[in-house]
Amino acid sequence: MAYTTKGQTFHREAGQRRALIRSLARSLVLEERISTTEAKAKALRPFVERLVTYAKKNTLASRRLAVSRLGDKEAVKKLFSTIGPRYANRAGGYTRVTKRAKRGSNDARTLAYIAFV
Repeated sequence: MAYTTKGQTFHREAGQRRALIRSLARSLVLEERISTTEAKAKALRPFVERLVTYAKKNTLASRRLAVSRLGDKEAVKKLFSTIGPRYANRAGGYTRVTKRAKRGSNDARTLAYIAFV
């Protein structure tokens, strides 16, 4: 019996999906604003917000969790040194998804920016 999958699959296998979300999250942490498709931005939002919550706690356990989720020590260093303290008094909602214009007549995907608030 086929069961529904939580979240979007993006027509990728599970490992490829994890790698996609990881690389998008790494780029977002390092650049603080990226452009991607709207669906990918909406799927990325809960992943990144959980990472920022880890960075707000700033414990060794939360740092290790962030390294295991993100997979890049340079991005984790920036996350814990600049992004986490920036949202110390905020109770969630660290990212914003802003829609952009469509690509062209051949591609129906809507583009979006995802950035930290």
